[in-house]
Amino acid sequence: MSVLVHAEPVRRSAADWIARIALEPFGFDGQWEQVWLRRREGDLAELCCIPLLAYGVALGDVVRLSGDGSTVLGVVERSGRHVFRALLTVERTEEVAEIRAEIEAMCARAGLLLEWTDGRFVGIDIPPDADVSGLAGLVEARRLEWEWSSTLPFEAPRLRRWWRRR
Repeated sequence: MSVLVHAEPVRRSAADWIARIALEPFGFDGQWEQVWLRRREGDLAELCCIPLLAYGVALGDVVRLSGDGSTVLGVVERSGRHVFRALLTVERTEEVAEIRAEIEAMCARAGLLLEWTDGRFVGIDIPPDADVSGLAGLVEARRLEWEWSSTLPFEAPRLRRWWRRR
């Protein structure tokens, strides 16, 4: 089992729980994404990190957890936010550093939160009223590989089948 870990979740100080999202429904067999959450009543929790691989879920969304609290089963309430994800496919280390600096500066100017993984993959939180014109210009100028995480709906893992295999 492979797990993508959020090293620096954007709302770490608000988080009091860690769970995981199965990535199998999104084409990543045997992989999981660890997510930071703030527990609410019962089996509900609010996402405190920017999902980097899971689709159909964003920062601030309220999700339902499995009985033991280890797995996100579904989205109960949407925050209205979106996740813009980009992959830096350039090879030269200097160019990666340059593009990272541009992305971070653009996000700082626009007041957007972001999280990196593996130094080349970024998830950017887009609030409902955000101006993303700077982001669009950067993507076009640097020819970044990108996607919106909302292109696919969130899909719960097939827990019954997964538990039987154990």
